[in-house]
Amino acid sequence: MEFSPDKACKIYLDGKWLATEREIKVVNPATEQVFAKVFAIDKDQLQMALNTAEASFAAWRGRTAKDRGILLHRVADELKRRRDEIGRIITLENGKPLAQSKGEVDMSEDHLRWFAEEARHSYGRTIPNQVQGKRHLVVKTPIGTVGAIAPWNFPLVLAVRKVAPAMAAGCPVILKPASQTPLSAIALAECMEAAGIPGGVFQLAIGKASMIADEFLSNPICRKISFTGSTQVGQELIRGAANSVKPLSLELGGLAPVLIFEDCDLERAVQETIIAKFRNTGQSCIAANRIYVQKSIHDKFVEKFVAAVERLKTGNGLEDGMDVGPLVNQSALDGALSQIEDAVKHGGKVLTGGKRKSGTHGFFLEPSVIDGAHDHAVCMQEETFAPVAPITTFDTEEEAIRRANQSPYGLSAYAMTSNIGRMFRLSEQIEAGTLGINDGAPTTSQAPFGGVKQSGWGRELGTEGLEAFLETKHVSIGGV
Repeated sequence: MEFSPDKACKIYLDGKWLATEREIKVVNPATEQVFAKVFAIDKDQLQMALNTAEASFAAWRGRTAKDRGILLHRVADELKRRRDEIGRIITLENGKPLAQSKGEVDMSEDHLRWFAEEARHSYGRTIPNQVQGKRHLVVKTPIGTVGAIAPWNFPLVLAVRKVAPAMAAGCPVILKPASQTPLSAIALAECMEAAGIPGGVFQLAIGKASMIADEFLSNPICRKISFTGSTQVGQELIRGAANSVKPLSLELGGLAPVLIFEDCDLERAVQETIIAKFRNTGQSCIAANRIYVQKSIHDKFVEKFVAAVERLKTGNGLEDGMDVGPLVNQSALDGALSQIEDAVKHGGKVLTGGKRKSGTHGFFLEPSVIDGAHDHAVCMQEETFAPVAPITTFDTEEEAIRRANQSPYGLSAYAMTSNIGRMFRLSEQIEAGTLGINDGAPTTSQAPFGGVKQSGWGRELGTEGLEAFLETKHVSIGGV
């Protein structure tokens, strides 16, 4: 894949690479420089893409699940072959350290292989009849053309989480990547083409988010929208889907708590909390956002945690050994600095970091720890999306659960404990779609992912990820 600030990358529609009249600039957040451009789609072209997807639907759904799976495995093979190249692309457009970008390619490959196999397990069932002469069947059928809207923070893997199960189920997909990070989506399209995916089954819609979302919502060809992004945008999609009662899958914002109990393995608790907080520069919906530490171990935990944070290396993700990269843009950096300032006003104390990294270009924030953060501070109420770790204390398990659940969000949560009984109680009482117990990276291809409350509708990954793109049909047969 070739790109430069002088020549725009073409978009992928109906199996062809096309130039359009509009271009989007792509900025490297580590340098603040435009390093690439891509062509953007207009409304007429999007409508043509939807028509193309509709025309491809019958043939794609008519293939056996085994055949669709073989093609998805070939896409995974292409990702694996181009791992280093695509990892570098992700780092250039997103900023995350290169090792994490390559890890994102690896997880994307694994998602594709999971759904390539899971396609064969889309079972219906036979239901015992209550009336003589009747038979009842449950049949699973693909929902139809899917509009997939992916975010910038994990530009490849969160696209694949939508594209792979939809295609495995027999649905054509039009992928709308974030305008900040379109290059990894173009690389995915190249892998689709190389693997032999029919042109109308996978297409790219790079361009203005509101226009594309409105067309997905209003056009009857688009039978479902799968979206990852903010709760505010998710609410707009819900309102827009009301007229046509269009199905939505929504993975929205989070405010993940971490509960550090006195019976934990302290070294592991520090290590897993570092992963949960600072992976992807804290720009993750499942990132640790609120750290609650039991009072009896507060001082020991904070000492070890701050020391571990200060060992993190911050810099350009293409440089060796980086742990933390830049934030995505100036607005994100300003927002993080504002949250730190607000936390201090509410009685918090900055133990390390707390300011922009000096002497460098790029949107870099020093990894920051704030002790004594008040529950009313903005960083304890709103998603931070930055390498900022606010810490507060609690006395009892009941208090920790109550404060963890007081947020309107419930995407993920974490707990560090060695008490088996507590693990079960937390599993039952914590209001979150994912709970990592002594595990700062709980997401895996074979387990469902999604939120409760204002963190979303539905689930991705696991068997549920395929089910999201299937209709359940009852067939009653008389006279048999």
